[in-house]
Amino acid sequence: MGSPVLEFSKVTLLFDEVVGLENVSFRLEAGDSLVILGVAGSGKSVLLKVALGLYRPDAGHVYLFGEQIDGMREKELHGLRRRVGMLFQESALFDSLTVGENVAYPLVNQSGGAPDDPEGIESRVREALRFVELEGALEKLPSELSGGMRRRVGIARAIVNGPPLVLYDSPTAGLDPITAHTIMTLILKERDASEVASVLVTHRLQNGHLLANFRYHPASEELRPAPRDEDGRGSRTRFLVLRQGRLVFEGDQEDLNRQQDSYLRNFGTLSR
Repeated sequence: MGSPVLEFSKVTLLFDEVVGLENVSFRLEAGDSLVILGVAGSGKSVLLKVALGLYRPDAGHVYLFGEQIDGMREKELHGLRRRVGMLFQESALFDSLTVGENVAYPLVNQSGGAPDDPEGIESRVREALRFVELEGALEKLPSELSGGMRRRVGIARAIVNGPPLVLYDSPTAGLDPITAHTIMTLILKERDASEVASVLVTHRLQNGHLLANFRYHPASEELRPAPRDEDGRGSRTRFLVLRQGRLVFEGDQEDLNRQQDSYLRNFGTLSR
């Protein structure tokens, strides 16, 4: 087994006297998925920001693609961050930029604002938008799109670099069930088509169920139940549950469903 794409080792982060994360440890291997659950304020989004080096831990270490990032300078982090896609809450698109310009932003930023290959960038932008079925929206502004369409543009921007790791922060929050299922189908499509490691922060527990138990079928363009191994599991998805910044559970969905703790039972029952 090689180096994990992401690893936390006894990570603690404090905001003055408020605990953001406390002694959190986990590993994520290439092509695998993590579902991060917990009530509001439990540290889920904080964990993603620590993974990107946006927050520096007060104790412990963070490894991205095998490199320890908690002591890196911002310039050193830049190269590693290019290998990580990030879908922020509510998509976080630039209102003044077109859809195409929003999706191109990681590519242009990567080249210092003066791309050497504008045609190549446009081709990759169109490919990413075609992946989320929004190539026709290239020249539109975010204000002209629905909430679900903006979320799909955010996914296109997150994957335009072809990153081996994508972080999704509440990708279906505020969306109706049909649109939420569309977004989850795109997330599974990216994971399964490119063997991308995925970290999914979500309040919608059905999302974790889909990630753990279904795979994207390219011929039919739909989700189908994942094949099971000899143990009846076969899932490469693990669930992490946070409570007040502490990791109180790590395991698969079957293990989560068996938990008797009242806090964990809320998630296990709803994720069936």
